[in-house]
Amino acid sequence: MDLWRGKPYYSLDAMLRHRFGEKIYKITLNGGMSCPNRDGTLGRGGCIFCSSGGSGDFAGNVSLSIQEQIEQQICSIRKKRPVRRFIAYFQAYTNTYAPVEYLEKTFREALQHPDVAGLSIGTRPDCLPKETLELLATLNAEKPVWIELGLQTIHEHTAQYIRRGYDLSCFENAVFQLHSRDLEIIVHTILGLPGESRQDILETIAYLNYLPIQGIKLQLLHILKGTDLAADYLSGKFQALSMEEYLDLVISCLEHLSPEIVVHRITGDGPKELLIAPLWSSRKREVLNALHHKIKLLNTRQGQCFSAHSENRTDFIKKEKNHASTSNVI
Repeated sequence: MDLWRGKPYYSLDAMLRHRFGEKIYKITLNGGMSCPNRDGTLGRGGCIFCSSGGSGDFAGNVSLSIQEQIEQQICSIRKKRPVRRFIAYFQAYTNTYAPVEYLEKTFREALQHPDVAGLSIGTRPDCLPKETLELLATLNAEKPVWIELGLQTIHEHTAQYIRRGYDLSCFENAVFQLHSRDLEIIVHTILGLPGESRQDILETIAYLNYLPIQGIKLQLLHILKGTDLAADYLSGKFQALSMEEYLDLVISCLEHLSPEIVVHRITGDGPKELLIAPLWSSRKREVLNALHHKIKLLNTRQGQCFSAHSENRTDFIKKEKNHASTSNVI
């Protein structure tokens, strides 16, 4: 694609610069919501890898209003960089798990900030009832709204182990209902889940290639203190990926990923005070440099091994979008 020609993959930064014409930063917010996998509706404790922060360990201070969280983070960023506009990312817990009136008040408070260019909302596919979908579509007509769905894997045995709490058909239905309303979708995957082979992970990538998603996060599995995953790790039930293993795996994922899908994250760093393993992941700049160096040595890039097969991805997505518009909503 012309947007990222000369680069090894279609990065979030490249997409944002093309769409907005400038550098855009994400600010992470806490909307004060919970999760059905933590409050007893589906389970307690959340997914097996989830810390007490509910995947929002870097999110804003929930004791502050949304406007105050935004102002605090903008001020911090602008001390270091001259950034004009931002994506407001609702990160902590499940950010559509609340009455629609509360969601509208919370999201509009972020959208109304003059320096916020759009919203990114992290949620679960089983927390998107019709009235919430309609609200998101309305807000999307005012400023861009992205929905981030935590899939992690397509494999049922892994989904049960991590206590994800919904099946693949629920995820698919959510994707097509969001897409039928022209909402952009970013899918979270985790590399290095216990029991998953390289082939298992590539099957997840192949599956996502033919869904109407616009972005993906390739997240390294972090083992954090206080989680049930940490207990399994410390008892020797599985091993964390080495940096070399991770680099090989993420390059394979990129090679098989459709070149139309934006890579929103390609590594990650858990909170240092919570991180048990892999400790090398805390050296984020070193990891990224090593990744880019290896990609260059291999002379490879995103989509190198992607094949559209007999059906064009765009045609497939159009067909499924039409199907979703006539099917029952969640």
